Amino acid sequence: MSIENTIITQLQQTRKASTLFNMLPLETINSVLLQIADAAEAQTHTLLAENQKDLNLMDPADPKYDRLKLTENRIKGIADDIRNVVTLDYPVGKTLLQKTLPNGLHLSKVTVPLGVVGVIYESRPNVTFDVFSLCFKSGNACVLKGSRDAAHSNEAIAKLISDVLIQNDINPNILYLMPPDREATEVLLQAVDYIDVLIPRGSQGLINFVRDNAKVPVIETGAGIVHTYFDASADLVKGLAIIDNAKTRRVSVCNALDCLIMHSSRLADLPAIATPLAEKGVLIYSDERAYKVLKGFYPEALLQPANAESFGTEFLAMAMSVKTVDSLQEALEHISAYSSKHSEAIIAEDKATIDYFLKNVDAAAVYANASTAFTDGAQFGLGAEIGISTQKTHARGPMALAELTSYKWIIEGNGQIRA
Repeated sequence: MSIENTIITQLQQTRKASTLFNMLPLETINSVLLQIADAAEAQTHTLLAENQKDLNLMDPADPKYDRLKLTENRIKGIADDIRNVVTLDYPVGKTLLQKTLPNGLHLSKVTVPLGVVGVIYESRPNVTFDVFSLCFKSGNACVLKGSRDAAHSNEAIAKLISDVLIQNDINPNILYLMPPDREATEVLLQAVDYIDVLIPRGSQGLINFVRDNAKVPVIETGAGIVHTYFDASADLVKGLAIIDNAKTRRVSVCNALDCLIMHSSRLADLPAIATPLAEKGVLIYSDERAYKVLKGFYPEALLQPANAESFGTEFLAMAMSVKTVDSLQEALEHISAYSSKHSEAIIAEDKATIDYFLKNVDAAAVYANASTAFTDGAQFGLGAEIGISTQKTHARGPMALAELTSYKWIIEGNGQIRA
């Protein structure tokens, strides 16, 4: 049997298994999730050993290395996120609207699962846990296509989940981890009969490829070209902490800062803002005015003149650009030109400036005087996340349980017919 036929057969089984949620009690769903969280912690040694096999095949200097890496603390965090999902409201079967028409028909608009959710992702094995827990709690089966980079890690995680499902007499086909081969990607993109929605998580290149080639409906997530604007009215103490945190907390994630926009009247503060960045080895690409201010203050090896490639780049590394502007409007124009509509921030004290920025920036998450590192499902109180949508249809921002549902209309009558 060809790899395509093998995959189609498994997709058929996953589609069929997705209907079991109609009979699965919420108590069982929550119990299974708690068992998976416990198993993740209990099998930490095994998961780390399999993850190390993947790490051994990747250059530590590769920005994806940190995304790929599991640690004992990260596994504990994953388990805690799953436990958080257990505490959240069940999103299926909620009545969004009810009304009775003049002809006596009673209408209800009720939430339902999407069905079978496909996710294609790069490097991050935590996504395997996150996607399954959210799909399981929202009544969806899931089809996961991880990259070859994380093959050993993903297989170990999928086996852990499958074992727990089998122990609870639940069809393990509600989770299908596809082979990491390129052929599998091609089949997934065309699987309109088996996948209800496809979510790519990874680089802009991956997202573009999926969007341009998929026949399955796609929700775009991921790429974060993130700006923070330091306004003329900004508080320097707040700015120091926010910029340092947004850039250096974890550089390989999509909410990390890529471009600092400085109001020209505050360029004298740039050396102070850059000091903690220098201590952590951040490479800065500065436009001409910022470069002149930083030269002699910032380490020479870490300071370079900006070029056309410096703006509109998601660095995913200890690197960022600096752009100087003379007005709020110029800052907004720069963001509009280069933003991926993920997360954008302003540091300012003037209320009118803040309000104008929040109203006019087109992004899924817009911040005033806070780090963009908070763009995260868990941080938003949503439990784990399946991704951060940068589009406007169906879902926007961190996608969690509510975003994994659609709705249907239920119409109850008593013999009515239409004239």
